[in-house]
Amino acid sequence: MELDELDRQAATAFDGYLVRKDLAQRFKGQYPVPTYVGEFLLGRYCASTDEEEIAEGLEVVERQMRERTVRPGEEELFKSRAREHGSIKLIDLITARLDTNTDSYLASLPSLRLNDVRIDSEIVNTNERMLTGGFYAEIQIEYDAAKAQEKAGRPFGLTSLRPIQLSKRGVLDDLARGREYFTTPEWKHFLLRSIGFEPARLSTRAQDVLLLRMVPFVERNYNMVELGPRGTGKSHLFQQISPYSHLVSGGKATVARMFVNNANGQRGLVCQYDVVCFDEVSGVSFDQKDGINIMKGYMESGEFSRGRESIRASGSIVMVGNFEVDVEHQQRIGHLLGPMPPEMRNDTAFMDRLHAYLPGWDVPKLEASLFTEHFGLVSDFLSEVWTQLRGDNRLTAIQGRVNYGGALSGRDTTAVNRTVNGLLKLLYPNREQYISDEDLEWAVRLAMECRRRVKEQQKRIGSAEFRNTHFSYQMGNDGIEVFVVTPELQSDNLVGTDPLPPGQVWAISPGDTDEYAGLYRIDVNEGPGAGVKIINVPVPGPFRESIKYGEQNLFTRARELVGDRDPRQHEFIVQLRAFDTAKNGASLGLPALLAFCSAMLGKSLKGGLIAVGGLNLGGGLDPIYNAVNVAELAVEKGATTLLIPISARRQLNELSDEMVTKINILFYADAKEALIKALGD
Repeated sequence: MELDELDRQAATAFDGYLVRKDLAQRFKGQYPVPTYVGEFLLGRYCASTDEEEIAEGLEVVERQMRERTVRPGEEELFKSRAREHGSIKLIDLITARLDTNTDSYLASLPSLRLNDVRIDSEIVNTNERMLTGGFYAEIQIEYDAAKAQEKAGRPFGLTSLRPIQLSKRGVLDDLARGREYFTTPEWKHFLLRSIGFEPARLSTRAQDVLLLRMVPFVERNYNMVELGPRGTGKSHLFQQISPYSHLVSGGKATVARMFVNNANGQRGLVCQYDVVCFDEVSGVSFDQKDGINIMKGYMESGEFSRGRESIRASGSIVMVGNFEVDVEHQQRIGHLLGPMPPEMRNDTAFMDRLHAYLPGWDVPKLEASLFTEHFGLVSDFLSEVWTQLRGDNRLTAIQGRVNYGGALSGRDTTAVNRTVNGLLKLLYPNREQYISDEDLEWAVRLAMECRRRVKEQQKRIGSAEFRNTHFSYQMGNDGIEVFVVTPELQSDNLVGTDPLPPGQVWAISPGDTDEYAGLYRIDVNEGPGAGVKIINVPVPGPFRESIKYGEQNLFTRARELVGDRDPRQHEFIVQLRAFDTAKNGASLGLPALLAFCSAMLGKSLKGGLIAVGGLNLGGGLDPIYNAVNVAELAVEKGATTLLIPISARRQLNELSDEMVTKINILFYADAKEALIKALGD
């Protein structure tokens, strides 16, 4: 493996905290332990870019893994060694329980199938997580022959324990210093390499989803769901990378294990771990009827009750599961939370507590080529800085720099802020570092998309309170309002209900003697300069004429249309996109004028709107002779509003009752009225 530029930067920035990620993959499947266990040892012995040092360290690691991990069938061999030598060293998952008969703690070591290992109460009190889900550790076990002779004697005892996690202080400062060596794109790539992926082989979209998977590790009480095809590694991060996360496989989840044991007050998983992930979530259910309600309360407030006592915890809840069909089919047969358990799938109150819904279908199926051979942060260092970042906050640093649109409710705003905060902590571990507008906008768009995906499923279930899903934001007080969509709801040849960016308009040409009516989209970008440039090659003659009429009407009526802005001081770049067999763009003067005005005003037209109408040089409106056909085409293309000249009103009396119920028709008498109605404010 040859070092690339990112490797060299990482070696300078994080000397002693790096490991070659393909080395960790070497142990995967060979030994019965998660990836982070192997990386813990690799970080101790192979944290170098020197090939000779790596080779020497690798021998040590392989020897320890070989000698200290128990493969199936070797249990009695290791027990025998403990008897013959007096003690053995192991790497194993350790859990513990209180034996009330003897008022002592007993440890369980699953690899040796031992459930009654003596353990000192001080060790248990220092490592309480062994009382819930347990953790991996380097363990020394002794064998006492005298105790073996006693009735109900317990010969095996634990003499020392070292959790497999970093305990060094100041790691967050080390991460913050190292981050300064990287640009933001480089840092994103380095984070992805640190969890084992090669960013060069992933689309930007897949990279964003993988970064979103990291948010629950750095954000307290974060609730996330990810559904998608099998084999995309949804549970990989939560099982293999960090000792601070716990994976609950599909099946019954007990309230006592998750939250609190009312009998003895023992705190559950959400108190002991940073992240609790439900794998194969469709099969998850609680042992008590009120289990879902307890979880809903916890997801809302981070609290749950034990009698009169209120207990607060900070563990994030993640749910991952599989689609049996593709996304398009799932949307046709129901909604995108359909694979959730029956108690959750149609519960809008439960959905409202989800901060993000990740599009698992945008991540490719895992294969060898997607895993990196380059250097990344060793997992125990990475998981330690993540757990320390949970106490940080980046929202104060961006206050006043971004404004959310009116469609976001209080819970929507909280959810978006949580995701933005998490993403920015991942990108900017140093709280003093300035957050660029570009990175802030990237985080806001992703956060809004993931929250809107939740809202869209609530809307599909039929709750009227969730009908407004047009999420938007504005950078600063003078920025343009930008609407955020969920890509799976978009279709290139359907209008949809989301507003287009400023300068874009859906339009129907009523056609002419040579062509039928057809759907178009006019895109206009404005900037300093003068004149209009159409970038279509070749430019259809009728469309050139439509643009000319729109431009002339803009110049002559600028004061009433765009106020004190002077269109002669702006250059307009125009593109026509055709979505039907009609291609010439005839009679699109009014839609072109709306696109010019929208671009100059920096305002989007109403979502779901299609504009129809031809202009002449004097500002008059051309008659439309096939208004019923135009309205039926608008409905077919998914429009919710048709903006059409008042002269077509009588024709539209012939429109069928079914069509009238599917579209809102707005009439206009001149260009100014058309613009006011198209803007909707």
